[in-house]
Amino acid sequence: MSRPRRHVAGKSGIDRLLAVVRRLRGKHGCPWDRQQTLRSLKPYVIEEAYELLDAIDSNDCARHQDELGDVLLQVVFQAQLRREKGHFSFDDVAGRLADKLIRRHPHVFGTVKVSGTGDVLRNWEAIKVGEKKNGDSSILEGVPRHLPALQKAQRVQSRASRVGFDWSDVKDVLAKIDEELAETRHAIARGNARRIKEEIGDLLFAVVNLSRFRNIHAEEALEGTVGKFIRRFQEVERRVRRSGKRMRDCSLAEMDAHWEAIKRGERSRRKRRRAGVSRP
Repeated sequence: MSRPRRHVAGKSGIDRLLAVVRRLRGKHGCPWDRQQTLRSLKPYVIEEAYELLDAIDSNDCARHQDELGDVLLQVVFQAQLRREKGHFSFDDVAGRLADKLIRRHPHVFGTVKVSGTGDVLRNWEAIKVGEKKNGDSSILEGVPRHLPALQKAQRVQSRASRVGFDWSDVKDVLAKIDEELAETRHAIARGNARRIKEEIGDLLFAVVNLSRFRNIHAEEALEGTVGKFIRRFQEVERRVRRSGKRMRDCSLAEMDAHWEAIKRGERSRRKRRRAGVSRP
């Protein structure tokens, strides 16, 4: 059995990748790859980005490398589609990015002086506004429409804060949460479905503000809680099965008793870990 030919041997990694993608899209390339369009690739961009996040959380370097490659493929593939239309190439994308990074870091590539991250972010936003063709453009322009709602809320709040539109103390943020919770209670008492939805949204927005104010990513915080709920609920299911019963045959009190026992076990394990004691 002969070994497969390396059609683009001897080139750098990025040159090989570009050549491979051009070959896949070529006249005698892969039928699936030749059928793809910018629109058909949209779901893969989102999927690969989330797989990359999972790889980062896994702390598996090999997996991280693979997923970075998959994200890079999406960039290279879309650039190839644009190249075929005579619009731009991957090299144009890389060059434009390099120019933008230089332009937006005048404290590194120029003579601007900064005293810390706050100055860097304020300069970044000012430069971005100056880059717009219309000088009256909003600082909130460019926030992706398809971002998850929690992440979008935090991004919008963060941008507004860079021009001074922000709370000055965490006490004010907590007071706002209390205010929104009271308004939510009032809407529920009145039974107005539209108003309830609106007030719940306001309450969530206020909680995201608290996360941002404490330098916590709201999306990650909620993801952690969802993961914790899944872990505990599945353990409740296992305990119920071991008892010879089914979930639907259990009362809420029985399931809640399992839940509380699981929480106590977790707290006990955390205390042992903090004390440096391993379980025998």
